[in-house]
Amino acid sequence: VTFEESGGGVVQAGGSLRLSCSASILIFSRNDMGWYRQVPGKERELIVRITSFGETDYADFVKGRFTASRDNARVKVYLQMNNLKSDDTGVYYCNRVPAENYWGQGTQVTVSS
Repeated sequence: VTFEESGGGVVQAGGSLRLSCSASILIFSRNDMGWYRQVPGKERELIVRITSFGETDYADFVKGRFTASRDNARVKVYLQMNNLKSDDTGVYYCNRVPAENYWGQGTQVTVSS
């Protein structure tokens, strides 16, 4: 069972990126999914939770800028990130909520000011 994240890159402040994540159908179909991030010097943290029905719950610091979605048929979750800030720089991961004790490689997001 793995998680595969993609879509990261280098973007200027104010720009946008769209992240994608594939997970095993066993995990995906039975759980809420989440996007997490680890920024330099901090612990990995949950930034958005998305239920199997597509209901979302965002951390305050991404509300209004990030939008999570999931495609149950494709077994994917997405994270549209707009108005990116330098503080958003970090490695982004997907996992179920609560998280499994194993993680994918993540995808690096670098926001230059």
